[in-house]
Amino acid sequence: MPRSTYFVQECPTCGRNLQVRVEYLGKQVVCQHCGARFSASEPGSEYAASHSGLSLLERADQLLQSAAASGIGLGGTAMAATDVVPIPTDTL
Repeated sequence: MPRSTYFVQECPTCGRNLQVRVEYLGKQVVCQHCGARFSASEPGSEYAASHSGLSLLERADQLLQSAAASGIGLGGTAMAATDVVPIPTDTL
C-alpha cells in the first residue's frame, strides 16, 4: 500500500483541522465534514494562490523531503484517512 504524506489545514467554513494529502496542494478540495470547497494550501505559507503551480510543486517536494528525513507524516495505521477529497478539474 503506498504511503501518503499529510499536512493539517483548517477548513475555512467549519474550522475543523483537516488532514490533507500533500499532493492536493494548490488544488480545489471538499471538506468531508461540511462540504465546503476551498484550495488546499499549507497554513501560514507564503505561497498564495497567485503563485505558479511550479512553486506549489516545489513546496510539495520540500514537504515530502522534510517528512522523509524526520520520519513523520507518513501514512499507515498511525495516520487517519484524509479529511478532504480533490475536486475533479472538469467540474470547475
